[in-house]
Amino acid sequence: MSGRARSFGAVAEAYERFRPEYPVELYDTVTAYAGRPVRTALEIGAGTGKATRLFARRGVRVTATEPDGAMLAELRKHVPAGVGTVRAAFEELRPVERYGLVYAAAALHWTDPRGRWSRVAALLEPGGVFASCGGPFRLADPAVERAVRAARAPFLESNEIPSPDGTPPGEDMRWPGTELQQSEWFTDVRQSVLARRPTMSAHEYVGHLSTVSAYLLLPAPERDEVFGRILRVLPDRVEMTADLTVHLARRRVAD
Repeated sequence: MSGRARSFGAVAEAYERFRPEYPVELYDTVTAYAGRPVRTALEIGAGTGKATRLFARRGVRVTATEPDGAMLAELRKHVPAGVGTVRAAFEELRPVERYGLVYAAAALHWTDPRGRWSRVAALLEPGGVFASCGGPFRLADPAVERAVRAARAPFLESNEIPSPDGTPPGEDMRWPGTELQQSEWFTDVRQSVLARRPTMSAHEYVGHLSTVSAYLLLPAPERDEVFGRILRVLPDRVEMTADLTVHLARRRVAD
């Protein structure tokens, strides 16, 4: 795992507080695609359990996996009884059970691309569903975005993560759909977008930035300075564009 991937444990409580919840439409999209009841699921990189709760509260027996102990401890405070937890990176998992659903919420880009899809397939029942969702969390007002970018520039050029396979942003099919389409293990690859337009206070927005890996890797004095600069150029409340791109695929059934 990269340094960015290992940076979240120090801010587990802030992550839980400032990261948005996942909408029920995500659950609906996944289960509609499955076409049958989803009874068991394994979650990759569950963090503090935002997506875990979405599925577990609707009757899915979720096993949440997360490599960071602090994040997993925060998750355990918030998930329903019956959620299984495993402290492990995706690459460390061994397929002792197969699941109807394997999913990742804003976490798949941290996994090792080598053997990624064969490992996912090994965790799925034949015909089982893989789901991944994520997307940038951006200021909706272009003028505010430009002001924040200028305030951040002396310390950080960008706070976003580029496409893991280099797919340009304007392409119709985005990553990981691009990889799933090429994988021998999966079929029926679909992509959909769930619109989200949350609003938050300026302080909540900076709180959210405090959980973003690019900022977490800055030395503490620089991080405090850049957050102060950003706070000074923000209005009292900001609107965000936080669309979730959902990718779905089905584990091939052997001939």
